[in-house]
Amino acid sequence: MASDENQVPRANRPPRKRPSECTEGIPVVKKRVVLGEVTNTSSNAPGLSQLSGIGKTQKPKPVSKKTGNEVNLELLVSPGSDEPQKLGYASSIYQHLHSLEVEAKRRPLSNYMEKVQKDINPVMRAILVDWLVEVAEEYKLISDTLYLTVNYIDRYLSTHNLIRNKLQLLGVSCMLVASKYEEITPPHVEDFCYITDNTYTKEEVLNMERDVLRFLDFELGNPTTKTFLRIFSRAAQEKPVFSTLQFDFLCHYLTELSLLDYGCVRYIPSMVAASTIFLARLTIQPKLHPWTQAVQQHTGYRPYELKECVLRLHNLQLKSETSSRAVRQKYMDYKASYLEAEETSPVILELELYSFALLEIFPSWLDF
Repeated sequence: MASDENQVPRANRPPRKRPSECTEGIPVVKKRVVLGEVTNTSSNAPGLSQLSGIGKTQKPKPVSKKTGNEVNLELLVSPGSDEPQKLGYASSIYQHLHSLEVEAKRRPLSNYMEKVQKDINPVMRAILVDWLVEVAEEYKLISDTLYLTVNYIDRYLSTHNLIRNKLQLLGVSCMLVASKYEEITPPHVEDFCYITDNTYTKEEVLNMERDVLRFLDFELGNPTTKTFLRIFSRAAQEKPVFSTLQFDFLCHYLTELSLLDYGCVRYIPSMVAASTIFLARLTIQPKLHPWTQAVQQHTGYRPYELKECVLRLHNLQLKSETSSRAVRQKYMDYKASYLEAEETSPVILELELYSFALLEIFPSWLDF
């Protein structure tokens, strides 16, 4: 019945919300976050529309199986823990996550905009995701919820031709499903109706939620870029020569930028996470080689396997000011709250200063 919220089965696992991200409760009244005018958006909008390679069909490259390049994850970080735990089964966990991320049913089509969609384009998708970043901030949702939401959206759009005035409905419905799966205290359906300025009724949101659940066959868990970033980041900070806070913020900033870019849909989450590690290390310490043997063993990727993805992320990095208003504002606020207190260099928002130097270094460090 549409009058009742759909019940999402909860997995038998401990809550994943980190203590620093927990909230006491969700206020009843929330400020509306206005979504940009999707219906009149041109595919020639500046920023994202100028990115090269959108729509090319490319099969994601698997983790290399060459001798000396096997995944060696002896360090697996538990959420909320400051010290890595040495787990004998860590490598098996990674291999399981990798096997899940490459399953066809869990992957969106890399060219669904061209093959399936008739009325929406990559710029409309970017506007929606940017707006969902604001919604997630407004309701204090953990980042895993946002990443899972975008995963649901792309997979649904890979098989369903959607008209543009239903795109926002799909977005809030996917976030409702993801928040029920990830959050301890998820927002109610009425909250998502309100955040859209009541553009959609409760019945419409519940019907779309039900459609999404059936499409997913109620299999809601899925490894995302955040999943692999959480694993890789500690390996990349062994014997760090830079600020851990800087590195973490920059990695999260870059991965959220990747959510907005339709062109990044073609890359599997572990590749995006590894590319983020590469680019963040290079940005903070441009004179040091960003890819050590230890990082390569932990991620399973060689630099040449990441080249295309790293260059695309760097392109997003340079255009972030015009293409990602919500993401940029989010990390400006974080900078004010944390970075200034630590008296660290604000590398997250001054990335453009490194652009020319990085482009000169890339060819030699990505081709081996």
